[in-house]
Amino acid sequence: MIQPTASFKDNLKLLPSIEGLAGINLIDASGAVVATIENQPGKQGSLAVYQYLQRVFGTLNAEAATHGLDVFAEHTADAKNRPGAHPNIDRLLDIVGGAAPLSVQIVAAA
Repeated sequence: MIQPTASFKDNLKLLPSIEGLAGINLIDASGAVVATIENQPGKQGSLAVYQYLQRVFGTLNAEAATHGLDVFAEHTADAKNRPGAHPNIDRLLDIVGGAAPLSVQIVAAA
């Protein structure tokens, strides 16, 4: 597990590569896909964080979400101040706040 710094950009350098990923699916307890993060500009940081959380924790529970918020660093404070501006951080905040855990399904590029 990485020791997150105060800089998201620096934290990204510590995470595993997302090369070869098409994206990830987030799955609720009933097996429904509730969100997808695709490997495309503007979403690649979130994709890297969520892939890393899946590798380290196996699921998105409160412990994983708390660590993920630390990895998102300065963006977490911005998300708290502007709900809806960072939906992938909002999701982690929701889980820390008591929302049900989610499973992370890695989708390899074709």
